[in-house]
Parts: sequence; C-alpha cells; structure tokens
Amino acid sequence: MNPLLCLAMSEAVVTSEKLDPATIIIDAAIRRFSEYGYNKTTMAEIAEDAAMSAANLYRYYKNKQDIAAVCARNYMDERLCALKEAISEPGLSATQMLEKYALTTLAITQQKAIENRKIDEICTEITRHRPDLVHHKINSEKALIMEILNTGKQRGEFLIQDIEQTAEAIHAMLVIFDVPMFMHLFSNAEYEQKARNAVQLLLPGLRGQGGKV
Repeated sequence: MNPLLCLAMSEAVVTSEKLDPATIIIDAAIRRFSEYGYNKTTMAEIAEDAAMSAANLYRYYKNKQDIAAVCARNYMDERLCALKEAISEPGLSATQMLEKYALTTLAITQQKAIENRKIDEICTEITRHRPDLVHHKINSEKALIMEILNTGKQRGEFLIQDIEQTAEAIHAMLVIFDVPMFMHLFSNAEYEQKARNAVQLLLPGLRGQGGKV
C-alpha cells in the first residue's frame, strides 16, 4: 500500500464532512494559510472563505492560534498513520522497516512543502506557542522507532541495550528529513539518497558491529 494513502484518505474524509461547520472552517483556513501564509491571514478572511459570519466562526474557535493547532494536530495524525502503514508492510525486516520510516518521513515532508509553500509559518507558530503538540509528535514517532528496534532485537537483527535512548538518537538524526524549509536545498533524489545513507550509517551500531548501542 502507498505509504501516503492515509493522507489521501484523510482528505477524502474532510470532503465527506463538508456539512460540519468546524471542518469547513479548518478546510478554509488550510487553503488560506497555504496561499497567503499564517501571518497574513485574519479570522475575518477565514470566516468569509468558510461562508459564515465572523461571530459564527468565534463560536467554534476563539482565535487563529486555536485553528492552527487543529490544523497541526490533523497533519500530525495523518503523518503518523502514513508512517505506521509504511513500516507495517508484510515481510519487511527491521532494517527495511527503518529505511521505510526514513523514506516515508522524507516523502511526506516533500509533499507538504509542495502543497503548502507557507507551512513554515505554521510550524513556527506551533513550536513557539504549542510545544505540547510538538512533544506529542516527537514521542509518537519515537514510539514507532522503538517498535522497529524491538522487532529487530527480537529477530536477532539488532543488538541494543537501551532501546528508548537509541530511538531518541535515531529520531534526532533523521530530523532533517522532517523540516519543510530544508526541502528546497536538494533535489528529491539527493534527499532520498541521504536518507538511505543515514540508515546505512546506523546499521553497524544497531547490529553490534561497532559496540553495543
């Protein structure tokens, strides 16, 4: 299954829920944030795009920051779904699961950078004012990496002493593939090779060939 299928399915769900005012607002906000950026978007403009009064908009969201938080949570949920799909493909070794994780992280980031050229503004807003969402994202991703490492340890592929600490280190190493503002620095092919190289660099340590991790 395409690892980005969850993202497409989520968009289909949004389409099927057009009668829900809260969903209409978020859909309108995403379109406006993508085109004009978070900083230049006003609540009045979102209300107009959602075909409702500003007073009605404030019944659902008290400010623009709350709307951005919902947008961010939705994206994080979609992203986590796609990552789970990627590493759950039948027949994968733990090594292949780790590579799938890295490549899917990259693919999602590249896709979002194309779809939303102003995504960096929302990322900055959420990082500054809703660090709880960022930590939730990090912890969810670390849990997936720990699942991969546990699988590798159980199968005898990896020799790891501290799985949680190792997962944290791997997550930190792969963070460059999760930053939209970096996506213009290299071509997709170059980034894909860098992701594969990063995983290959990790493998000797995970396999105990350079000392136990």
